[in-house]
Amino acid sequence: MNTEHIQERFELLKPFLNEKQRRILAAIEAQILGYSGISTVARVTGLSRNTVVAGASELKAHKDANLGREIGRRIRRPGGGRKRTVHKDPALEKDLEYLIEPVTRGDPESPLRWTCKSVRRLADELKNMGHKTSHRMVAELLDQMGYSLQANRKTMEGKSHPDRDAQFQYIHEKLRSFQEEGQPVISVDAKKKELVGPFKNPGREWRPKGDPEEVSVYDFLALGNGKAIPYGVLDSIQNKGWVSVGVDHDTAAFAVESIRRWWNTMGCEIYSKAKCLLITADGGGSNGARVRLWKTELQRFANETGLSVSVCHFPPGTSKWNKIEHRLFSFISQNWRGKPLVSHEVIVNLIAATTTKTGLKVECGIDSNSYPKGIKVSDKELKAVNVVKDAFHGEWNYTIKPNPQTT
Repeated sequence: MNTEHIQERFELLKPFLNEKQRRILAAIEAQILGYSGISTVARVTGLSRNTVVAGASELKAHKDANLGREIGRRIRRPGGGRKRTVHKDPALEKDLEYLIEPVTRGDPESPLRWTCKSVRRLADELKNMGHKTSHRMVAELLDQMGYSLQANRKTMEGKSHPDRDAQFQYIHEKLRSFQEEGQPVISVDAKKKELVGPFKNPGREWRPKGDPEEVSVYDFLALGNGKAIPYGVLDSIQNKGWVSVGVDHDTAAFAVESIRRWWNTMGCEIYSKAKCLLITADGGGSNGARVRLWKTELQRFANETGLSVSVCHFPPGTSKWNKIEHRLFSFISQNWRGKPLVSHEVIVNLIAATTTKTGLKVECGIDSNSYPKGIKVSDKELKAVNVVKDAFHGEWNYTIKPNPQTT
């Protein structure tokens, strides 16, 4: 006796049948099975035994002759069936809305003030208030009341600088000016630091069923092979990027060294006749507008290459607007999702293999140099920087030119 086929047929046909048709179908299956058919069909279909018996009686009396005409019409008489709980308990919906509405977050007397508002906890609290309900009914009521599961949304940017929009417009005009003259323009930033070793990496990838890649239970630095600090340089015009994978600290010296490696590896060949370089960067971090070491290291770079290095920083609180975030780093994260970053070589290969439909090409290398933190830049060293501030927000927009004795 293969009851699985009965259950499968019943579940497939169930959405298209009314109550009477389900009884008739169950009775037909029971009649085909013969002895103990009613009990078996009731068990596999979830119908009560009395329902199957009633269907058998209707089938025997040939009451199904007009079954096709009754599709879509109510079988029970008006008012038949069990009354809904919300009809018997009008206060249920009101009390549920009191528990779930956002204003209760600030009410110290609310029973759910400090707990997760899951449907099971809501159901338990409603039961404590004297209601007869279940977590399934709570979920159904919440849906009818217009509630749904919501995640936090990042929309609050903090205090906005009054010249934020003007700075973006200024950056746009300067970008266009450099591009029209055929001069290089790059966006720079440091990606999130990564632990190197057999640690879990968020995301999924295709593997044989039941054979996930095993990783360490604990994400401790001591259990791995150090850390990786990807610092990226994006040439959005050429759609090419360079990423230096550091192993020490994210300092201004590391940031400028990454720019230097981009220039020596890619930039000088593409822009062989370049006389100046424009860098767009965040206002904070290792390439921050107020970091003294950033300016002294850029001066060294300008002296080495003979380039006039112009820098435009994004206004405070707008780092997510940096092109490198959504044109390079996001695709790197997609490319290595679900893959443990077990070694620096694996990280380099995954970054270098990152591509997009628009033709993004990425080169990558390990920077094994040491970059100690806490290096102090004296006023004398800072004064030696040949910097020319722009008329508009010179603290954000400036150009560092090669020193005359080095050109």
